[in-house]
Amino acid sequence: MAVTKGLEGIIATTSSISSIIDDSLAYVGYDIDVLANNSSFEEVIYLLWHKKLPTMEELKEFKQLLAHNAELPPSLIEQMKLMPLNEVHPMAVLRSAVSLLGTYDESADLMDNHANYMKAVKLQAKIPTIVTTFSRLRKGLDPVAPRSDLGFAANFLYMLTGNEPENISIEAFNKALVLHADHELNASTFTARVCVATLSDVYSGITSAIGALKGPLHGGANEAVMKMLSEIGSVDQVEEYIKEKMERKEKIMGFGHRVYRKGDPRAKHLKEMSRRLTDLSGESHLYEMSIKIESLLKEEKNLVPNVDFFSASVYHSLGIDHDLFTPIFAVSRVSGWLAHILEQYENNRLIRPRADYVGPERLEYIPVNQR
Repeated sequence: MAVTKGLEGIIATTSSISSIIDDSLAYVGYDIDVLANNSSFEEVIYLLWHKKLPTMEELKEFKQLLAHNAELPPSLIEQMKLMPLNEVHPMAVLRSAVSLLGTYDESADLMDNHANYMKAVKLQAKIPTIVTTFSRLRKGLDPVAPRSDLGFAANFLYMLTGNEPENISIEAFNKALVLHADHELNASTFTARVCVATLSDVYSGITSAIGALKGPLHGGANEAVMKMLSEIGSVDQVEEYIKEKMERKEKIMGFGHRVYRKGDPRAKHLKEMSRRLTDLSGESHLYEMSIKIESLLKEEKNLVPNVDFFSASVYHSLGIDHDLFTPIFAVSRVSGWLAHILEQYENNRLIRPRADYVGPERLEYIPVNQR
């Protein structure tokens, strides 16, 4: 039996949600560059779930539906207050809160199309509120309730700080959400599909996906990038730091990708936002360090940045705590997870691969008193 480590290159299912062809990413046939430059995140969610772009009226109704479902049950907030918020990673809190959220939904175990769609709406709307509520509670602040008059990106930043964000911040965050929304059969998406292929519920599928995203080889890369930039400190320290890291054969986060060979098509959009935002925030050295690291890795290892590399300085410039970077990934990627879960339900088959056994065979059993 042929074995491919990490299932690399294995085609595990068919999907009409997103595609990666010749190093180009598309959502339902729309090139990521076009969507990143023109679409709101709400349009992209609708596209992923409905397999078409919304009309003006459909988008208006969809935004209202998300806004109507954004508030958290008060008792869930009280349960979150009992968690050791300053002692655990935010992803652990998000995973637990989403799992708890399922206990508040009377339709959690209903499996008809409408019930599953409404569960998707609730999760997409409430996960940003969970993240911002956690962020404020651990600082001793009261949660900020979502506003129905703000778009998805603006509302998240508002709930995080209590202040209406500037247009450039909204533009940057919206772009980041669009770029992270879906990425074919990545580890967390595959985890979600494996979970619901057993006909488990949507909340279980999303909880499973969050667990997979929590790992540093998947969702934690941009947090690690920011840690690296902080350690380097200044542009003149970049070369020494990176070369020492390469000599020790340590992984440099934010570079390379399992499925891209020429480069991640999403990276250039956040690279430009990083340039603009670090300049406005007076921290242009972060962008300059990033450019120098990019140049060194290209020259020494022929590696190019992925989407995580420049998203780190973008989120930092928006005033977002570094350990919230991965939960923010989930705020966006839940749109793709939900699209894949709904697609899995439509044409389901239990996902049950085989393993190539390499252990001992035909051993003789010796009774315990003779061993």
